[in-house]
Amino acid sequence: MSHELGEKARRRPSTSEREDDRSAAPSARERILTAAGELFAEHGFNATPTSRIAERAEVPKGLIHYYFRRKQDLLAALVERLPEEEVESEGLVVRGDVAGSLRRLVGELDARLESSMLLSHLLWREADTHDAVRQAMQQRFGVVVEQIRRVIELALPPGLAGCDVEAAAVLLARVINHRHSVARHRTEDDELDREIGFIARALELGAGSRAVKLA
Repeated sequence: MSHELGEKARRRPSTSEREDDRSAAPSARERILTAAGELFAEHGFNATPTSRIAERAEVPKGLIHYYFRRKQDLLAALVERLPEEEVESEGLVVRGDVAGSLRRLVGELDARLESSMLLSHLLWREADTHDAVRQAMQQRFGVVVEQIRRVIELALPPGLAGCDVEAAAVLLARVINHRHSVARHRTEDDELDREIGFIARALELGAGSRAVKLA
């Protein structure tokens, strides 16, 4: 038995075993992106030289420029690492409960933020000075607006969603945007829950008034 164990210990890994080990490890590109995200968040984009990224990623400096022609391309690639904002609205909605439906949507969006808190913080900060990041964040804002609008329309009684829905969706999306942009510094006691309640009551009152007129 001990002889067999000794033979296994001395045996060199097969080609397939070595390939499995390599595939299980992060690729050089992934290590570069991880290192860049951490260093940009710690020191800022402009204050982080590519040599420091290479050092942390444990790759030659030239390999960074092989994968990313410009330093700004690292930011564009980091944007793609953010979790998708698209949430399946239908599964969150309870007809007649606008506030509860919106809270469930916000909970889903918050959970996705929590999975990439450091990256989100970095991109919110760099959006002020880098067009590619700003455009990406604006596009994500549009996705959130559309999801909020969809949840509101599904939660309100059929046929009673009016023009106020779009304004409410934009307003709540802006609140969520601000919440996420300062998420690393946010305390547990925030205003979002009360704001959701206020928006929901306003929409339901508007829908109720409209229903009376239609009757």
